[in-house]
Amino acid sequence: MKPVNQKAWFLILPVMLCVAFSAVLPLMTVVNYSVQDIISPERRVFVGTEWFAAVMRDTDLHEALWRQLVFSFSVLIVEIPLGIMLALSMPAKTWRASAVLVIVALSLLIPWNVVGTIWQIFGRSDIGLLGVMLLRLGVDYNYTGNSIDAWLTVLVMDVWHWTPLVALLCYAGLRSIPDAYYQAAQIDGASKFAVFRYIQLPKMRGVLMIAVLLRFMDSFMIYTEPFVLTGGGPGNATTFLSQYLTQKAVGQFDLGPAAAFSLIYFLIILLLCFILYNWMQRVGTSDKDAMHE
Repeated sequence: MKPVNQKAWFLILPVMLCVAFSAVLPLMTVVNYSVQDIISPERRVFVGTEWFAAVMRDTDLHEALWRQLVFSFSVLIVEIPLGIMLALSMPAKTWRASAVLVIVALSLLIPWNVVGTIWQIFGRSDIGLLGVMLLRLGVDYNYTGNSIDAWLTVLVMDVWHWTPLVALLCYAGLRSIPDAYYQAAQIDGASKFAVFRYIQLPKMRGVLMIAVLLRFMDSFMIYTEPFVLTGGGPGNATTFLSQYLTQKAVGQFDLGPAAAFSLIYFLIILLLCFILYNWMQRVGTSDKDAMHE
């Protein structure tokens, strides 16, 4: 029997080291902090699951979690259909396709803190285009003093910033559909809606699943944009989970509770993504079965 050459494992050793330093070791550090009361760098007391119990009883955490869930699912409800419509309206060929792709992707190139600054100025009632326009229309708009205005402004800001990502993914899915499908639909006299329902949407299901998971995970971890725009206010109207965690870890320097909350936060994201992924898989399977019937 010829011996197996194991030297190939050395090729992935740098990747394993990078993953260890960037993911595994920090995670183990957080786990270590979550079961200790860190009084000082030299003095630590083991407390077991005390911090986890304290975090789970925190009413501010419950409110931030509810706020985060509403925001993330609102993002999906708005951005996914809007991205699909934008992708369907984009040209498929000639120089116009390249020009539109560049224009659509512009907002994705803007750093997150700059996005918050742009909308901070944009929504001001004295110099901002949006704020001045709404005031002239008779709308009492004030994102710094009204919680509903602040929440909606953060939502619209996120839609403006990230809908192009959904559109580009859907556009790539549409361009991968062979022309033979459209030719067969044209011969059968299928309507535009029928083409979308039975050809385009099923063929985009893979990229849509990626878009949904990416946008859900990213929106569930949103921090920079609302922090720059509203600072989490007014009150706690736009204080999402990531900002609540930052206040615990940096503002109050409660490393133990912050570490416990980080792990809970991590598990919540994993659980929700798992549920969302399985639900989309079941919907896709049921649609395929219905098409075969």
